[in-house]
Amino acid sequence: MSNFIKTTFLLGLLTGLLMLIGGLIGGPRGVAVFFVIALVMNFFSYWFSDKIVLRAYHAVPIGQQDNPELYAMVRELATAAGIPMPRLYMIETDTPNAFATGRNPNHAAVAVTSGIMRICNREELKGVIGHELSHVINRDILTSSIAATLAGAVMMIASVARWGALFGGFGGRDNEEGGGIIELLVMAVLAPIAASMIQLAISRTREYQADASGARLTHHPLYLANALRKLETANERMPMDAGPATAHLFIVNPLSTQGLTRLFSTHPPLEERIQRLEQMATRGGMA
Repeated sequence: MSNFIKTTFLLGLLTGLLMLIGGLIGGPRGVAVFFVIALVMNFFSYWFSDKIVLRAYHAVPIGQQDNPELYAMVRELATAAGIPMPRLYMIETDTPNAFATGRNPNHAAVAVTSGIMRICNREELKGVIGHELSHVINRDILTSSIAATLAGAVMMIASVARWGALFGGFGGRDNEEGGGIIELLVMAVLAPIAASMIQLAISRTREYQADASGARLTHHPLYLANALRKLETANERMPMDAGPATAHLFIVNPLSTQGLTRLFSTHPPLEERIQRLEQMATRGGMA
């Protein structure tokens, strides 16, 4: 499935969720109002999703003068990949992580945390940057960024609807025998789960793809494999203060994945990712 089709499907599915919530809140009028809201959100998600995500994590732009080594590394890999130099950002947090965002390679951005700059050596950081640039090359950053923006909106609206249902509804439809309130409460609980499942379906496959193409870009699969080992340990010890709606953007899950939550992680198991990279290194004769 092409990324254009995936993006269109995602926009349609999350728009449908919003309209369903609108219908439960205000009947036909609610559907119409939430359809307009969804159209506005889709517009802003397409054009400004990268800025929204970067602002959410207080990412600060960095230039060549701020970190010459990182800038040179990204430029080298971007040139090798045949894409424009992306904008670089730094997120001040001890938790090591990174993500890419933007609607296409001409409007891409790569954000790294201050923690990953401290914990990874040059080779490991190169593996991480190769992975993130692969998201740009594979043109799946738009889909991921839109998913983050719309899923966040669905979760927020569902939260409002949940409180509204608990306090007797919004008065916008005929709630005979409390049935409408019950429906609204059920939808308010299920909508965020549905949004998360959409993120999960999109994210897991693209992480494997970015691992493989990133390893080919750097010519050293073990660069990324070694980085993932460090990131796994560090993120388990000190999970990042990240929003569930944007967790799928990061190279490793910034949220705690202990117990049952591991089953609903937006990222594939790190041990499986590392194993695939090690097999790739063995087949390619690269250490």
